[in-house]
Amino acid sequence: MAHLRFHLLGLAHLETNKKNSACAYTQKILKLAKMIKAYGHTVYFYGVEGSDLENACDAFIQVLSQETLREAYGDYDRSKTFFKHDPNDLAYTTFNKNAIEAILERKQPRDILLCPMGTYQKPIADAVGMLTIEPGIGYTGVFSNHRVFESYAWMHYVYGLLKTDNGVWYDAVIPNYFDPKDFPFQPVKQNYLLYFGRIISRKGVQVASDVAKATGHQLYIVGQGSLDNPQEGIHLSNEKHIVYHPAVGPEERAKLLGNAKAVLMPTYYLEPFGGVNVEAQLCGTPVITTDWGAFPETVLHGKTGYRCRTFEEFCWAVKNIWRIKPKHCHTWAVQNYSMERVGKMYEEYFQRVYGLYEDGWYQANENRTELSWLERYYPA
Repeated sequence: MAHLRFHLLGLAHLETNKKNSACAYTQKILKLAKMIKAYGHTVYFYGVEGSDLENACDAFIQVLSQETLREAYGDYDRSKTFFKHDPNDLAYTTFNKNAIEAILERKQPRDILLCPMGTYQKPIADAVGMLTIEPGIGYTGVFSNHRVFESYAWMHYVYGLLKTDNGVWYDAVIPNYFDPKDFPFQPVKQNYLLYFGRIISRKGVQVASDVAKATGHQLYIVGQGSLDNPQEGIHLSNEKHIVYHPAVGPEERAKLLGNAKAVLMPTYYLEPFGGVNVEAQLCGTPVITTDWGAFPETVLHGKTGYRCRTFEEFCWAVKNIWRIKPKHCHTWAVQNYSMERVGKMYEEYFQRVYGLYEDGWYQANENRTELSWLERYYPA
């Protein structure tokens, strides 16, 4: 396999470190760097002051200071308020300008640029003229010729938006990825239900509340937002069965997920991935979700949780959650969504794209001994 050189972009509105666990994108960037380094490749990371990739890059190039970050967004409580960002704000325009200069100083022929924030980072790709990949796409603002989507559901949704009904050879679907050590297996559960995520109407927080109330359970709601938000139609602060927590750090996150009887994810929209459901399953906690978006790919109905379409089905699922074995949830998640497993998928994809520098689509590979990167593993 060829040794590759990557230029990996962070986000301009957040430090890339483990503490910012409420942001799925920062966590994906951090773990992507670790997976790439595990295969011996070179990683140059461009990010905000205070980022920490935990020795998963060859060089951290700071392209935005904390001073500029505060100037752009002010000081706000990230545990309660949704992250602030705009592609044209001071943070992103400054980040992009500095990243362009830094990449041009370091780039070599056949290097690869990784843009995990879509069109926010298109100005960088346009300026540096490198082979560009968008990894972990869970957004609609795509721009590159080489795209990795988090789920087949989301890939096809984006193709619909782009009005294309042909497949694209150098796109791929590779799921989100997790370190099982961050989510220890907990076979013994407590008697509460858990809603974990942004507190917005489209995430189904009202449904989660109604289901918990109807089945006689306490509901922990954990995430950014407010239990009283008239604009979202959310009025939950007086509900006695609800316990609220702002967004928590990684250790408390694992405890809450691991001890829950079940995690409720009645998301209205087409969820691109919904990483909380895999985090819960890693802990051995079953999930109860809607039956669209990525969930049909990530939740084994009747085996690691239930997928529902009516209120009655959600309530039945809670009352019958005892049928789901925690070990099945854990095994499914580890075998399909661990960094070790998904790292192999990314390595296969990166080597495929790198082949464009050689003979392109018709490039031979006499050393191939298997074609297992798309295989799925199921609990017994």
